[in-house]
Amino acid sequence: MIAFSTVWAILTLIVIFTLITTLYRQANERGFDSLLSAHLFNLIGSVGVSEGGSLTGAPDLGDLRFSEPNSGWYWSVEPASEGVRGDLHSSSMTKTIPSPSVAEVPFNASFQRSYATEGIDGEELEVFESEFVLDAKNRAARFRVMGNQTELEQEIGAFQRRLLTYLSLFGVGMIAINAIAILLGLQPLRRVRNALAMVREGTAQRLDGSFPAEIEPLANETNALIENNKRIVERSRTQVGNLAHSLKTPLAVLINEGRALGGAKGKLIAEQAASMQKQVDHYLQRARVAAQRDSVVYRTPVTPLVERMVRVLQKLNPQTALSLSLPAVDIVFAGEREDLEELLGNLLDNAMKWAKSAVAVSVTPISGKKSGAGKDGAVNLFEISIEDDGPGIPEDKAREALKRGRRLDETKPGTGLGLAIVADLVNEYGGVLALERSSMGGLKAVVQLRSLQ
Repeated sequence: MIAFSTVWAILTLIVIFTLITTLYRQANERGFDSLLSAHLFNLIGSVGVSEGGSLTGAPDLGDLRFSEPNSGWYWSVEPASEGVRGDLHSSSMTKTIPSPSVAEVPFNASFQRSYATEGIDGEELEVFESEFVLDAKNRAARFRVMGNQTELEQEIGAFQRRLLTYLSLFGVGMIAINAIAILLGLQPLRRVRNALAMVREGTAQRLDGSFPAEIEPLANETNALIENNKRIVERSRTQVGNLAHSLKTPLAVLINEGRALGGAKGKLIAEQAASMQKQVDHYLQRARVAAQRDSVVYRTPVTPLVERMVRVLQKLNPQTALSLSLPAVDIVFAGEREDLEELLGNLLDNAMKWAKSAVAVSVTPISGKKSGAGKDGAVNLFEISIEDDGPGIPEDKAREALKRGRRLDETKPGTGLGLAIVADLVNEYGGVLALERSSMGGLKAVVQLRSLQ
């Protein structure tokens, strides 16, 4: 808006400058021509012819420039018929100024003509010339009045420079005032943007503040959308809790009955019931994450959560050396604490299970690009890296390991859901999961997730 208004103001001032200078030039040229015409008639009225045919008279045109040598303002009277002799000229005219022939510049019906010629010092002259009969004997003389056209151009040029200076100052002031007015007018939208950023970061629950009538409907609709998303999240959580509660008892009964039954059938029933319980937990977790994603943003400090989980797993696996590297800055995960706990728990449990003697955990803030993240595509990310010195996973088997229920090694206990749950959680939060070869010799699991400032 500022750029458009600036361009429009500049174009407008250019048009105004052109129009004013054109009108000023036309007015000055008309005044210049009128002045030369008046001097010409004054000159004609001041000159006569004697009985002997000599031109007589002492014209005073009332302008000192006609007496200043080589001033560019001259007059002259020359014979134009037989019986007239001699000539008269102004004291400023130190030498004869030639005139074009009648064939080149003819007289009009009033025996007058005007033309431009070069003056004594090279200046440009505007000449008004007329032939006039002086007496009853039809004796005529040619009268010329010459004005300095260069002076007129210099005066017009000086006016143009002054006008350009004034219009430039006016234009700068107008553009500055216009820019200030636009920025102040858009201030409510900046407040809306800041309020939305606070909602996105989880520091506010709605758009608070007073907005002008043009912005208030937007704020009201946004608040209504936030409230509706909250209701969707709460309803989803309630339904998840109800479903988990309703399935909890039947599955526990099946597991207990299978164990009590004993034998191959009892063992099969217990194992399948336990598998069902894990599957139900997995999909309920996905439903809960999907329900809250892109609605209300949660804030989970990463450092204390990672430290706590590492301490717990270190106590459960004292035979494995567990190292931890954390950043100096605070990182806040844009999601729920339970989701990050489950993600870390599965990855750490998997690393501890397969490690020979050591596991390394590191958290690092990084910068990245994400479509739709903003005007320049920037987004805040952080990376969690968990690696071990175990056997690792071949590159051609990494994709297979992420499939639900898929186990590459049946010698270790498990359901094959750990990495699949991690992959689903990372996908739900729009992150990235990569399984690589660790420098320690085993598996390196790298997760990138979005963080908040």
